Amino acid sequence: MTLLEIKNVSKEYNSQTSALENVSFSVEKGEFVAIIGPSGAGKSTLLRCINRMIEVTAGEVFFEGENISVLGKRDLRKLRTKIGMIFQHYNLVDRLTVIENVLHGRLGYKSTLAGILGRYTPEEKKQSFKIIETLGLNDHVYKRCDQLSGGQKQRVGIARALVQNPKMILCDEPIASLDPNASKIIMDHLRDICTEMGITVIVNLHQVEAALRYSDRIIGINKGKVVYDGSPDQLTDEKIADIYGSESGELLIKLGEKYA
Repeated sequence: MTLLEIKNVSKEYNSQTSALENVSFSVEKGEFVAIIGPSGAGKSTLLRCINRMIEVTAGEVFFEGENISVLGKRDLRKLRTKIGMIFQHYNLVDRLTVIENVLHGRLGYKSTLAGILGRYTPEEKKQSFKIIETLGLNDHVYKRCDQLSGGQKQRVGIARALVQNPKMILCDEPIASLDPNASKIIMDHLRDICTEMGITVIVNLHQVEAALRYSDRIIGINKGKVVYDGSPDQLTDEKIADIYGSESGELLIKLGEKYA
């Protein structure tokens, strides 16, 4: 079943700057899709167009068959409860505790007053504690987030997204700031979320080896255009060169050393 459909999407910031150009693809329910490409290729812009954090210049985005480009504020807010977002720099409130940050994932379901007053149901709190436990953060529930490591903060971000009960999670460079061990933990959790919970995951990655290891499908972007869309085992050296251009030589050497 097609969950997401991108149709001829372009994004221009001004007449000289085109971030996306005529991008089209669809994503099925339960897929794990990695988007790769060099810095400035348009990966982050693409994710933000999907949930309308930024507006497209041309084209359409459909989620569950609904054109999100034409939704009003109320309907867009409702749609965003179905789409979790995980950020490279976490976007947590550092002075608040882990459980408080996770419960913020329920704000999309609340009135403005209930959100301000922090009125959460017993069921919401129970679900939040369960997700925190699943992500291995039991010992940190009441710690302020500024006391956590980067990997722990990213797991809080994942928990906040999961408590929304989303159908899809968008991850914008979730391991770019993490060491290899923390990166593996995050990618393992994302893979489990997709496989065991059936939640579609779309993740932007600089790390091609992670895309090869974890994804069902890889989309390669260069200069705002899709230049590869296929399975990890079809990503040849030539295709990597198409995606990364002048950066591909060093990248291929690193991949060769890793998988030698």
